Amino acid sequence: MTGFQLTSEQVQLRELAAQVAREVYAPRAAEWDLHRTALPDTEVKRLAELGFLGIVFPEEYGGQGGTLYDALIVIEELAKECRPAAFQVFEANVGPIRVIQFFGTEEQKQRYIPAVTRGEVTMAIGISEPDAGSAATDMRTQARREGDEYVITGAKRWISNGGHADHYLVYCRLNEEPGAKGIGAIIVPADTPGFSTGAPERLMGFRGIPSADLYFDEVRVPAENLVIEAGGFSRLFGVFSIERLGNATMSLAIGQASLDRAIAYVQEREQFGRPLIDFQNVQMTLASMATQVEAARLLIQRAALNAGSELPVPYEVSVAKCFANEMGKQVSDWSMQLHGGNGYSEEYGIERLHRDAHGWAIAGGTPAIQRVRIASELTGRSFNQRPREGAD
Repeated sequence: MTGFQLTSEQVQLRELAAQVAREVYAPRAAEWDLHRTALPDTEVKRLAELGFLGIVFPEEYGGQGGTLYDALIVIEELAKECRPAAFQVFEANVGPIRVIQFFGTEEQKQRYIPAVTRGEVTMAIGISEPDAGSAATDMRTQARREGDEYVITGAKRWISNGGHADHYLVYCRLNEEPGAKGIGAIIVPADTPGFSTGAPERLMGFRGIPSADLYFDEVRVPAENLVIEAGGFSRLFGVFSIERLGNATMSLAIGQASLDRAIAYVQEREQFGRPLIDFQNVQMTLASMATQVEAARLLIQRAALNAGSELPVPYEVSVAKCFANEMGKQVSDWSMQLHGGNGYSEEYGIERLHRDAHGWAIAGGTPAIQRVRIASELTGRSFNQRPREGAD
């Protein structure tokens, strides 16, 4: 990220992340994508040793004491070359562990945050369900209290890192209250009896980022695993805004990488006896690509810098995610067109960028959902998508 002046420490952090991305992950990313291979544990350890898994956490929890903006700098540089590597940094800095940082008990913080920063524990988030995607408050997974335990029954769908994470932060219903009022969150270890995962999803993109369904058959966990009580859904989604900024940064990285590769290609490739860059249409396309990339970067930076070490403003996050998601799809498509037939080949990596761009635009709330949120913030109204009582 280069839109605003970086501190000397941030410049060093960006250069280190870029070097690791080029030298370690770029040579292997295509292979991991081809074989749908999750990032090896040795590479997760490498990221931990570099300090990338604990950028935002206080030193008392094994972190670097940095800001959200610092973490996004690293995520962008890694994601330009290898989304699976960037995803591990994503989950450790803007994922479910941040819910524990903001709202967990001190015992939960001491137990989980240092383990995540050391690369010893991975955590995934369980929100979406077969009948509750964008309409997350329609979720049905339930957790009933029995003595000193919660008993969880239900299923989750499209869970990134599903089948690979050590722990899951599961959003579920804790009482009979409808909508958001009954929803809270509980930590479920992957080795808990009654918990299982489905077969790995074979997705268009995200091929080095595992995804699977989660199943809960009378899963019993200690009551002390409760992170957010019923009625805390708004607080949960306040932290989810951080994850959405990480998502937008993944799209930004795809756009920037698509632009960088297009610039290099059109100056080398010749047609009709001239480099492609000599054609005005190519120049105009590059300019449009750069404009969209820079606009996305500035929107992300505004939200991240205004947040500092606290929660970002939901309106700024929704604007950034909506624009960045659509930018990633458009710019990667333009890059593919500038590459011609080569852009459609796996050899140049553009088709991989384009496939992943579509995934990030779906994950974490689609651009359409972000537009609803934006309109809500602009008007001060809550636009409930449920039909009015008595409507056909």
